Amino acid sequence: MSNTPKKKILVVDDEKNILRLLQVTLQQKGYTVITASNGHEALYKLKTQAPDLVILDVMMPHVDGFEVLRAMKEDACMSIIPVIMLTAKAQDEDVFKGWQSGVDCYLTKPFNPTELLTFVKRIFTAVDKHVEDDAKVYDLS
Repeated sequence: MSNTPKKKILVVDDEKNILRLLQVTLQQKGYTVITASNGHEALYKLKTQAPDLVILDVMMPHVDGFEVLRAMKEDACMSIIPVIMLTAKAQDEDVFKGWQSGVDCYLTKPFNPTELLTFVKRIFTAVDKHVEDDAKVYDLS
């Protein structure tokens, strides 16, 4: 049994079928999944659940994904959490806005769950390597 704690992913989407598909897909790969169906709920769960990654829709009522992302980037604790934007907004200006806002990956709907899993794994591998490199820098033994 591995000593590595399960990675926790917050999935935010107002479409229940997509939320469920993502939840099942990620859980089958061993991730702990928490969900939110709007931006307000996402911000609350970001503060109370401390996810390792956020998969975030853009078009949601009240608080959209870009507003959630902006709030994350303005908060010192949340700004380091990687974000995958998963949205139907596929126009060049939307994609550019996502990259400019600091997302780690921008995927458009319809999406391939296998492709999404590849990006999730890639992000976690990069984060883990960064943490490992930081540990080596501060190793005084």
